[in-house]
Amino acid sequence: MGQAASQGEHLEDAFMRTLGLQIQHLAPGEAVVAGVVGEAHLNLHGTVHGGFLYALADSAFALASNSRGPAVALSCRMDYFRPLSAGARVEARAQEVNLSRRTATYRVEVVSEGKLVALFTGTVFRLGGDAFPGAGEGLSSGQNAWRKEEG
Repeated sequence: MGQAASQGEHLEDAFMRTLGLQIQHLAPGEAVVAGVVGEAHLNLHGTVHGGFLYALADSAFALASNSRGPAVALSCRMDYFRPLSAGARVEARAQEVNLSRRTATYRVEVVSEGKLVALFTGTVFRLGGDAFPGAGEGLSSGQNAWRKEEG
């Protein structure tokens, strides 16, 4: 089993699996998490629930920030721009915009079909310690870090 596969085992997150979210990319200070809007993710208007989009963005934020070592959220903000229907594929693309010794700030663009759906920004307090094992290698696009590779 390669380094990226063993790295994914350490990132197991039951909540993300419950929502059907998958890691598409992970490297120091950045992450991409994707999912598909399901019937269970809709609000009373029949469009994607803001909580689903927030959880998607927050997952990418957590992965990107913790890729540099243990970190906890200090503040987060989310702006919603367009609705999505069931079946829409959506990605949260987290990118580090500021890194200091004790804090870091991330911008997470939530996109579907090349269009910006929502924008999340978050700041973490860095607890110190080591980054995820193998975080410097990253996971290539499309590689699923959630499930242990068989074989």
